[in-house]
Amino acid sequence: MAFVIEIVLGRCSAQMKDEFLFNGIPWFDDQDRIVNAHGACMVKDGDRYYLFGEYKTDSVNQFNGFSCYSSTDLVNWKFERLVLPVQKEGLLGPGRIGERVKVMKCPETGEYVMFMHTDNKGYVDPHIGYATSKTIAGEYEFKGPLLYNGQPIARWDMGTFQDMDGSGYLLTHGGDIYRLNNTYHAAVEKIANDILGASESPAMFKKNGIYYYLFSHLTSWERNDNFYYTATNIKGPWLYQGIFAPAGSLTHNSQTTFVFPLVRDNDTIPLYMGDRWSFPHQASAATYVWLPMKTEGTKLSIPTVGNGWDVKSYGQLNLDSFKMLVKGFKKPFVSHKKGQRMTCSFTGSGVGIVGDYGPHGGYGRVQILDKRGKIYGSTWIDFYSKVPGKGIRYLSPKLPNATYSLTVEVTGEKPVWSNKAKTIFYGSDDCFVTVDSVLVF
Repeated sequence: MAFVIEIVLGRCSAQMKDEFLFNGIPWFDDQDRIVNAHGACMVKDGDRYYLFGEYKTDSVNQFNGFSCYSSTDLVNWKFERLVLPVQKEGLLGPGRIGERVKVMKCPETGEYVMFMHTDNKGYVDPHIGYATSKTIAGEYEFKGPLLYNGQPIARWDMGTFQDMDGSGYLLTHGGDIYRLNNTYHAAVEKIANDILGASESPAMFKKNGIYYYLFSHLTSWERNDNFYYTATNIKGPWLYQGIFAPAGSLTHNSQTTFVFPLVRDNDTIPLYMGDRWSFPHQASAATYVWLPMKTEGTKLSIPTVGNGWDVKSYGQLNLDSFKMLVKGFKKPFVSHKKGQRMTCSFTGSGVGIVGDYGPHGGYGRVQILDKRGKIYGSTWIDFYSKVPGKGIRYLSPKLPNATYSLTVEVTGEKPVWSNKAKTIFYGSDDCFVTVDSVLVF
């Protein structure tokens, strides 16, 4: 079932997408393909930011390669390449797991060293592996397991931290910290052991002489209220400080993956980088949450988040500032019936969707066609969240200025999450898709 509506509205600023970083929606690269870099990290090299992450598919959770994107502004991303593809055999061979990719430039050698969690599909053969490259966006050569005292480090969720003196550290689930040697090719000292037990997705940064150590609770793909510890010495003692986002927000519906030191006006702003997982459509519908963090002594917080924020001024985008007149669209589109859809025409160079998300939400399929039937955009939108809310759910890549047809269809699918034993215990309880309004650029 479809219904047609005509949209007439004041044009939103064309520069908005170039100045604002939007959370929880698909990002598109220079080839108009979805930015696919999960469990990520970021490195500043010269005048460019390089984003590394897991290159996911919508069909199976396994290693498909690690991707690299570059940007000069954190908003517009260029796809560089798969910097580490699936190997012919071994720890990152076919049918294996490769996660939590992290890259550091070694000051001793000038080499770029990549670390990752490798495993089998049952998550019972964990290793920390490493790879190297002479150039930041070159093809990395996988070297094998990272060793400590001559033995592979058998851990899974992991992160890295580079201190101001160039010392490199490996972080693992549970809070272990290993100091790396001067080439970053081996661990030479275990300086912290099992700080807190059950935890994952470790990340660390340092500001004003204080180390901040971030973690997520163990809830599979589901989000939770992430927490942190602080210390004035990386060896500890580490003190529990609680959560760093509003209680019950589930860390703004995301999971920690990395904290990037963003230099602005002679200050360093810790940039929270989180994943908003969406299983099984990890390639199309999983998104990112990046937010500037604030420190006051040992207190760490994330200011209130809006639909998007200005990467230069940190100002928030307010949807109420957009004046919209939608002819024939008097009620939101709300449905959980598979195959039901809304269709509207628009004239412009881009389109956005504002909608509700919540515990009953499912997947919607978005498609944009021109008058000749050429497809300009086709992807999934995840309308699920354990914590309900409303905001921008989709912004298209830039389009040639013309007239198009936008369709949002209920797929009848919903995100579901399981533990390592494949027991489903989180996710949506229905398949609702809700569209409140449409923005035209």
